[in-house]
Amino acid sequence: MFRTRNGFTLVEALIVLAMIGILVVILIPQYKNSVIRAKEAVLKENLFQIRDAINKYYFDKKKYPAGIEDLVSSRYLRDIPENPFTRKREWEPVFNEPLPGEEYDPEMSEGIVDVRSRHHGRALDGSDYREW
Repeated sequence: MFRTRNGFTLVEALIVLAMIGILVVILIPQYKNSVIRAKEAVLKENLFQIRDAINKYYFDKKKYPAGIEDLVSSRYLRDIPENPFTRKREWEPVFNEPLPGEEYDPEMSEGIVDVRSRHHGRALDGSDYREW
């Protein structure tokens, strides 16, 4: 007759623990990179939404908004998006600058034409977040 054992031997338990350890060592870096990739995707989407709202504001009003708050008050954005890395609703505005030889228009230069992230860091692809 077959006899059943109760429990595991020490060798079996050590083999299982070693296998779990190897899996953890492999999966933790992949998990960290997936979290960073997700934050980068949110950052790109938030920048796209703000830039799209700036363009719509400009085409409707024939001038750039004075600040991101103008996009919210004019209902082009529901709320100022959060930067997923800094967890703040702060963005670096880029103001309109005339090209060399172009006339200076004070009404155009007061508005923001673009926004950038204030997060200092490098993306997984090697680019700087502030350049996106």
